[in-house]
Amino acid sequence: MIGLLTLGLALLAWYLSAVLLMLFGAVIVAVILHAMAAPMQRHLKLKPRPAVAASVVLALLFVALVSWLIGDRLTSQFEDLRERLPTALTALFDWLRRYPIGQALLELWDSASVGDVPWTRVAYAATQTLNAVGTVLLMALVGVYLAIDPRLYRVGLVRLVPPAHRERINDALLASGHALSRWLVAQSFSMLFVGITTAVGLALLDVPLALTLGVIAGLLAFVPFFGAIAAGVLAVLMAFTQGPTQALYVGLLSLVIQQVEGNVIMPLVERWAVSLAPALAIMAAVIFGVLFGLPGLVLSTPLMVVTMVLVKKLYVEGLLEGAPPSSSPR
Repeated sequence: MIGLLTLGLALLAWYLSAVLLMLFGAVIVAVILHAMAAPMQRHLKLKPRPAVAASVVLALLFVALVSWLIGDRLTSQFEDLRERLPTALTALFDWLRRYPIGQALLELWDSASVGDVPWTRVAYAATQTLNAVGTVLLMALVGVYLAIDPRLYRVGLVRLVPPAHRERINDALLASGHALSRWLVAQSFSMLFVGITTAVGLALLDVPLALTLGVIAGLLAFVPFFGAIAAGVLAVLMAFTQGPTQALYVGLLSLVIQQVEGNVIMPLVERWAVSLAPALAIMAAVIFGVLFGLPGLVLSTPLMVVTMVLVKKLYVEGLLEGAPPSSSPR
C-alpha cells in the first residue's frame, strides 16, 4: 500500500508539474519579499503584514522608477533588436559561406529549418505568451500571500506528516528557505555584475543596442552556464552587423565577463551564501529542463539548492547519521 501510494503521488506530481513549478516560483517571490521585509521588522519594529506590504510597494516603485528612467529607451532598443536580427543573421551566413565548415553548417541549418511559419504556430506562440504572463501574475499574487504569513503555510504542511517526523520536516523547510534566500541574494549580485559589465563593455566597443543586450545578459545569468551561452551568442550575432572582427571582440568580452563572474564574483558571494558546484548546476539545468521544459530550466538552480538541503536534512542527517533536528517547530 505504501508503495502504491508513493507511486500514485509521484504520478500526480508529474501530472501537476506545471502547477508545482508555479508554486515554487511563488515561494521564490515570497522569499524575496520576506528578505526585503525582514530589515523593516527588525529596525522599524513593523509587524509582518505591514512590512510585506511596504516591500511590495517598494518593489513596484523600483519597477516604476526604472521604467521611467530607461523604459522608453529600452523599449525602442528591443524593437530595434527585433528589426536588426535578420540583418545580423544574413551577415553571419555570408561570413560562414566563405569557409567549407561554414558551408556544411549552413547546409545542416537549411535541412533543419522550415520554410514558412504556419499561422497556427503563430497563434500557439501568442497563446503560450499570454499563458506565461498570466502564470507570472498568479505567481506574484500567491507569493505575496505566502510572504505575509509563511508560518501558517509551513505549519499546515508539517501537520500532514506523522508527529514523530514533524520536527525534522520543519527543520528541513526552515533550512531550505534560509538557503534559498541566501542563494537569491548571491545570484542578484551576479546578475547585476553581468548586466552592468556587459552593457558597459558593449558600449565601449560601440556595439549597437548595448543597453538591451546588457539587460538580456543580466536576466539570462539567472540560468547558469546555458544563460551565459545564450546571451553571448546573441551579443556576437549583433556584432556581426559590424563585421567578424567586431564579433570576435564581443566574444572575447563575453568570455572574460563569464570567467570573472564564475571564478571571482560567485566564489566571493558563496562564502556567505549556499555553495553549489558548477557540475551540479549544469546537471540541474539539464535534468529539470528535460523534465519540465523551459520553466524547469529557468528554475533549475533554485530547485537544486532546495533539493540539496532537503537531501542533507532528511536523508543524510535524518536517516544515515541520525542527527537530532537543529530547530523546533515555530
